[in-house]
Amino acid sequence: MKRILSLLVLLALFGLGFTQKTTLTVGVFPNLDDALKAQIPLFNKKYPNVEVKLVIQQYADHHNALTTALATGQGLPDVAAIEIGFVGRFAEGQGFEDLNKAPYNAEQYKKLFTPYTVAQASAADGRFIAMPVDIGPGTFFYRVDVLQKAGVDPKNMMTWPGYIAAGRKIKATTGAFLIADAADVAWINIFATTPANNSPYFDAQGKVVVDSPRFVRAFELAKNIRAAGLDARIGAWSNEWYDAFKKGTVATQFSGAWLQGHLQNWMAPETKGLWRVQQLPEGMYASWGGSFYAISSTSKNKALAWEFIKFVTTTKEAQVAAFKAIGAFPALLAAQEDPSFEEPVEFLGGQKARLLWREAARKVRPLRANKYDRVANEIVSQALAQVLDEGKDIPTALAEAKRLIERRMR
Repeated sequence: MKRILSLLVLLALFGLGFTQKTTLTVGVFPNLDDALKAQIPLFNKKYPNVEVKLVIQQYADHHNALTTALATGQGLPDVAAIEIGFVGRFAEGQGFEDLNKAPYNAEQYKKLFTPYTVAQASAADGRFIAMPVDIGPGTFFYRVDVLQKAGVDPKNMMTWPGYIAAGRKIKATTGAFLIADAADVAWINIFATTPANNSPYFDAQGKVVVDSPRFVRAFELAKNIRAAGLDARIGAWSNEWYDAFKKGTVATQFSGAWLQGHLQNWMAPETKGLWRVQQLPEGMYASWGGSFYAISSTSKNKALAWEFIKFVTTTKEAQVAAFKAIGAFPALLAAQEDPSFEEPVEFLGGQKARLLWREAARKVRPLRANKYDRVANEIVSQALAQVLDEGKDIPTALAEAKRLIERRMR
């Protein structure tokens, strides 16, 4: 009976939404808003009476506003974009609809997505709070002009010792740094070596594992790069970061596939043809970023919000439109089979990079979100900074990080 009533309410809401002008608010951050601007006209062909109002805030402001609104129960948009760094914490809390339940019944859609994305938005108790829209297959970007000038073959950089040795040669012959920030090497190792269906920071029983050998090795690699003077000590999303990409003072970068779109569209468009990509060293595969859409439990337009989310996440046309607009790699498997994936990417010198990213996406292990992931990430980041900037002993830094995380969990 409850299922029948839910369906009746859903149909009634849909009927109202289709016949009267309805406004749907979507909270989003740059440049995911540009993807939506490419998708909304397609949505409006199907739902012409719906006005989709974008509430755009910068990444940190957007997620801080969501956190505050969830705590107060006020001010949430109908649909909320959530980046991978926050989705686990939000999944373990309250305030977003469980899409597994009626009238959403999202279980039937999960098989449509790159498998690891579903686990990222699932709580320990099985609730599923957000549909994946894009993913970030981890990718090794390199400046082909800098490597050629240094006489370095990128294939020789596919082991970490080889990567560091190449960095020494690049620095000696060109003056360019190997990477903007040595910390990125630590992070890509941490994510890529996480056992399937675990959090990067916790084991299957919820025990903190940040002092394990894989964290030690990740920190050691980053420390070796910093000690050799091979990183520019430049943090991401800074003007110095953008300038390094423009000027070629940084030879490589580990990131999600989405970086190509950023470089092409606004970071360093003048470097067209100078970048190439390859898989991560040592057969590693990792997710670096990704976005989701959730329905606020306080929304007055839940039925319409669900139709919107389904459209932008499960419609091949909408997913491909977003991909072409900003280079955000689609989470939808069907969209990854679009003929555009066979096309050469001019910005990457005609390389068929999308095929490489598709292969990587399908080899990434599914990870399980833990509600303390964000806390653990902050503490491990501080520990890594102490090692790199202050010369702190790695085992000591990680042991202290473990204690701090455990204290915050109490």
